[in-house]
Amino acid sequence: MRIPSWHLWRRWRRFFTGMAVGGAISWCIFVFIFGVWQEKYSILIQEQKEDIEEYKSEKLIWQEEFKALNKKNQEKMTIQDIRVKIKNVEKYKLDTFSVFQVEESIKEDLNIIVAKDLETVYKSRDLLKRVIENKVVPINGKRYRLEVKEVYIYTTLNIQLEIHLTK
Repeated sequence: MRIPSWHLWRRWRRFFTGMAVGGAISWCIFVFIFGVWQEKYSILIQEQKEDIEEYKSEKLIWQEEFKALNKKNQEKMTIQDIRVKIKNVEKYKLDTFSVFQVEESIKEDLNIIVAKDLETVYKSRDLLKRVIENKVVPINGKRYRLEVKEVYIYTTLNIQLEIHLTK
C-alpha cells in the first residue's frame, strides 16, 4: 500500500483548517452577540421586576386609601349623632336643667335611628315629626307639647323645636 503524496493533502488541510478557524471565529461572534443580548435582556428584566414591585406597592397604597375613603364615606352616609334644641325656652321661663332633660328624652326616643342610612331616615321624617309632636312633656307641674320647626338630616340629625303650654 502506498501513502498518498503530501502535496494532495495540502488542499484538504487548508479546507479543514479554514473550516476550523471559521467555526471558531463564528462561535466567538455568536458568544459575543448572545452575551450582549443576554446582558441587555437581563437588565430589562431587572428593570421590569423593579417596576412591577413599585406598581404593586402603589396598588396596595391605592387600595388602602380606597378602603379608608369607602369607610369614611360609609360613615358619612349614616346618622352619627342627634342634636335637639328647644328655641323658645325664655317665653315660659323654664330652667335649663328641665330643658336639658326634655332634650335628652327626645334624643332617647330617636336613638333608634343612629347608624341608619340617610335615605331611610329621610323617608321616615314625617314619622319622626309625629313622634316628637305627640309627646306631652311635664315640666314643673305643667304640661307642654313640642312642635318641630326645622329638621336637618345629614350625618348629624339636627332638630329645632318650640315648646308650647297645653290647654
